[in-house]
Amino acid sequence: MASEESPVVAELRHVDKHFGQLHVLKDINLTIHKGEVVVVIGPSGSGKSTLCRTINRLEPIDSGEIYVGGKLLPQEGKALAKLRAEVGMVFQSFNLFAHKTILDNVTLGPRKARKQDKAAAEKEALELLDRVGIANQASKLPAQLSGGQQQRAAIARALAMHPQLMLFDEPTSALDPEMINEVLEVMVSLAAEGMTMVVVTHEMGFARRAAHRVLFMADGQILEEAPPEDFFTHPQTDRAKDFLAKILQH
Repeated sequence: MASEESPVVAELRHVDKHFGQLHVLKDINLTIHKGEVVVVIGPSGSGKSTLCRTINRLEPIDSGEIYVGGKLLPQEGKALAKLRAEVGMVFQSFNLFAHKTILDNVTLGPRKARKQDKAAAEKEALELLDRVGIANQASKLPAQLSGGQQQRAAIARALAMHPQLMLFDEPTSALDPEMINEVLEVMVSLAAEGMTMVVVTHEMGFARRAAHRVLFMADGQILEEAPPEDFFTHPQTDRAKDFLAKILQH
């Protein structure tokens, strides 16, 4: 379990972001410690996915500073690419290369960015595919896999880069209900192994099981942060109470 004494993996300081007139992130301050699982929840349009995507500058910010591994995240260029390689990202849509096999999808990053030789990259990729339960799908193309299998392949691909931090942006929201659990199980096991994770999700069961800290966002601000048990049993703000009342009835 992460603690305040654990090294800081990522930090956001006074981060602001607009989309045109819309102020989507308002003075966000957040520190993520090594081994910590931070789950971000809140109503649609609250800035959750944007927050997640700013951590590796997939979304540029208007002001503020973002640090990864103690280094200020650069605006662009090779230094940004290098730091970005420390941050794995798993999206709603699986973003796999359609014309490449699952094995090739997983080995591409280590071979291109880390200059790993083919045999070593493939050996590790097969171990990772085994870890996420789809080693038997390695030679197939993404379209031959179910959505749940594709998302597990995307997780293996991110892990192949040995990231300091894994970002999950609503990783199960495009999946059929029966596939959601197979992806969440992989994420729960990663959390148990001590992977540092930021997870934007609507899956409250996962938040209760795996989070060290739940962040509740609304209107571009972090309104609450607390351990899951505290948040779900004693939300502090009316916005959070209202949100939980709506989702926990279903």
